[in-house]
Amino acid sequence: MGRLVTGADNPIILYVSGGNTQIIAYNQRRYRIFGETIDIAVGNCLDRFARVLKLSNDPSPGFNIEQLAKRGKKFIPLPYCVKGMDISFSGLLSFIEERANTLLTTNHCTKEDLCFSLQETVFAMLVEITERAMAHCGSNEVLIVGGVGCNERLQEMMQIMAEERGAKLFATDERFCIDNGAMIAQAGWEMFRSGQITNFEDSTCTQRYRTDDVEITWRD
Repeated sequence: MGRLVTGADNPIILYVSGGNTQIIAYNQRRYRIFGETIDIAVGNCLDRFARVLKLSNDPSPGFNIEQLAKRGKKFIPLPYCVKGMDISFSGLLSFIEERANTLLTTNHCTKEDLCFSLQETVFAMLVEITERAMAHCGSNEVLIVGGVGCNERLQEMMQIMAEERGAKLFATDERFCIDNGAMIAQAGWEMFRSGQITNFEDSTCTQRYRTDDVEITWRD
């Protein structure tokens, strides 16, 4: 869906959502995972911290963190955990969960400052591993997909990195970052067009496919 909407050819893909955080590149009929979270997904990290701050779920916790972060002025140093091509958010989340109330009640910082600091830290981690994958693959394109991909600050930070590398950033809006129905429909059309057909009586639902489990029959 991201390639269809943006016109990207063969990008390094940053897949960031409530349930997934992966760096992906296509090669030999598979979407290969170059790096991923070793514990919780970035979207899950943001959602859980929103509950610590008692932020509304309307329209989404991540969106509300993003809006508060825009007004943040003070950066609070947080644990930064990149392990090669993989990434970890659970320690960072525990650190900020344990200290948030004390920091706020002592007027050391504001909710806006905490949201700003969390975003800056986790997004810097994501940009680092994305850039490493681009260097490894010699890629000059990066595509952000998944619900967290709607975040304008993440797109801005990734744009800066891409420009410094002479590369191009592709990103979609919430219509295609969040709507799984559109993604499923497009994948089904691509499979059908390439001759990959499953009889209805043989159809099943598998929730736990890994990205690299599926043969991509619709790309060369």
